[in-house]
Amino acid sequence: MLTPSQQSRLQHQHESVIEISKGIAEEELRIRPATGKWSAFENIAHLAAYQPAFIARLKKIQKEDSPSFARYVAEDDPAFEECCGMELRQLHEHLFTNRFLIANHMSGLKEGELRKVGRHPVFGALDVPQWVEFFLLHEAHHLFTIFKLLRSSGA
Repeated sequence: MLTPSQQSRLQHQHESVIEISKGIAEEELRIRPATGKWSAFENIAHLAAYQPAFIARLKKIQKEDSPSFARYVAEDDPAFEECCGMELRQLHEHLFTNRFLIANHMSGLKEGELRKVGRHPVFGALDVPQWVEFFLLHEAHHLFTIFKLLRSSGA
């Protein structure tokens, strides 16, 4: 079973992207920092692009016995490039629609299905709630990165 914290974050954490970037022009969101790392927009695109990959992983865990997953690399995922090419409004729609699909998928799982395991290349065997926790912490990291990028630039 997902914890109340996981359920709440799964339902609402992604909404922070709207709050963090409110009032900032899309052009500013697309400016890369001097370090050459991803812009705030690219971080949002990554979050949006990863969600369908995460849904696919959840479904594979249900269909197979302890499947192994390679490390997700955004630059190797055509969906990341596609998301980077979207307008901000489209990107938000993509993010929110896929989050609904994840939450809907999770709400339909029974206790035995939640105990199923998938293998992460670094963290090893994770059951479904642990995969969700990993997903949420990864998302939180990028939300914090977006916050730092937008606040440190004086935006």
